[in-house]
Amino acid sequence: MSEPRDKPPRFTVPGWMRKYTPFLGRILEQFARVNLLDCATRLAAQAFLGAIPAIFVIGALAPDWMRKQLVATVSGTLGLTGPALDQIRAVVHNSGEDTTTIASTGVVGVVVTLLSATACSRALQRTCERAWHLPKAGARLAAWRWVVWLLVWLTALLFQGPIQQAFGAGPVLGAVVSLISGILLWWWTQHLLLGGRVAWLPLLPGAVLTAVGAGLISWGSRFYMPRALNHSLEQFGGLGLVFVVLSWLIMFFVVVTMGVALGYVLAHESLPAHHLRTPDDPPPPRSEPPATPQ
Repeated sequence: MSEPRDKPPRFTVPGWMRKYTPFLGRILEQFARVNLLDCATRLAAQAFLGAIPAIFVIGALAPDWMRKQLVATVSGTLGLTGPALDQIRAVVHNSGEDTTTIASTGVVGVVVTLLSATACSRALQRTCERAWHLPKAGARLAAWRWVVWLLVWLTALLFQGPIQQAFGAGPVLGAVVSLISGILLWWWTQHLLLGGRVAWLPLLPGAVLTAVGAGLISWGSRFYMPRALNHSLEQFGGLGLVFVVLSWLIMFFVVVTMGVALGYVLAHESLPAHHLRTPDDPPPPRSEPPATPQ
């Protein structure tokens, strides 16, 4: 038996807000229904736990060009310099040169990476389902989607460095290419993880908002993250690096969750709904009243 289609919102819009600022009220109700901070924190934790074994597996088993591409992507996204960048390089490149690490990684490391990373896929799927007020999809229908999503995103992330430079055309055109690729990825992500239960067009506002927000986070990180990471690494060692990266992931997934949730609200506004052909949500199932004894 599937779980209830939707839960009542924890936040009730005051009467004055419903009257004077109805759009803001709908946004706040949506954030409460999605449980914004809970989803973002869960996504950040799952992404962090999936990224650690993935870095070791890529460093130990991937060819040299892939290891270099991984370092370029991480440094380009977070703006890493100095000791923090040296730490990432040491982990990635030394894993590939250490025969003991390669032997111990093997099949077990790949399986652990897949299990850890698909946990992030499952958490993101549940976030999308909450945002679109849909019941949880069955594992049989969703399992292959988790793996496909993971493989596509790993490929996209590995090539973020060349994409941000538009494959040599420069950073200005690279920003445009990065934004377009981000919109396409988040558009496809929602449709895939929702199991095709929502048509393509209504998912477009959420894809645009999420891609723009993620792009702004990445751009701002280049100014803040290098100093924060290097300072934390000097003061607290590896634990400081973990704390800063996890904090960044929470902030990133807050933006992602907000983008997906706001996309639902925008897609159901009267004017966008007409152009996007957004269907009305079906009413939640009503429980039958208990039969009176004869």
